[in-house]
Amino acid sequence: MLTAQDNAAVARKHLDAFNSRDIEKGLALVTNDVKWMNIPFNVNFTGHAGYREFHNNWTTAMPDCKVEIVNVVGSEEWTVVEFIGRGTHTGPLAGPQGTIPATQKKLDLKVCELLRIKDGRIAEAHVYFDAATMLRQFGLLPQTLGPAQPTPSAR
Repeated sequence: MLTAQDNAAVARKHLDAFNSRDIEKGLALVTNDVKWMNIPFNVNFTGHAGYREFHNNWTTAMPDCKVEIVNVVGSEEWTVVEFIGRGTHTGPLAGPQGTIPATQKKLDLKVCELLRIKDGRIAEAHVYFDAATMLRQFGLLPQTLGPAQPTPSAR
């Protein structure tokens, strides 16, 4: 079993591969049957084809996107990576309700990945981010919802 430090290195290499758009390096860091779960979108991707689809969805939507690692913590099995994803939404982004057309807006989004690492490769990923924040930054939701209004009492 690898140490927590070894697994943190795998997580960093995975995000380095994303930043350099080296999909083959990324694929070498995941198991053949990897489960990649986009939690806010409620979409799961499986295997190398699924990993490639998840990766390509984001890089097609934001070809200039990069991630900046904020924290990496973990254990001998699970590692959590907190990062900020930044890019310009210039292409279509597949979402749970259909495709989000390019908005030409900048994205600066906090993301957390929970990674299960087995024998030096990512076997499972749970990706968390605030989809409402993303949609607000794309200009698709109001920036603020305004103050809460009291509800009239039912009589």
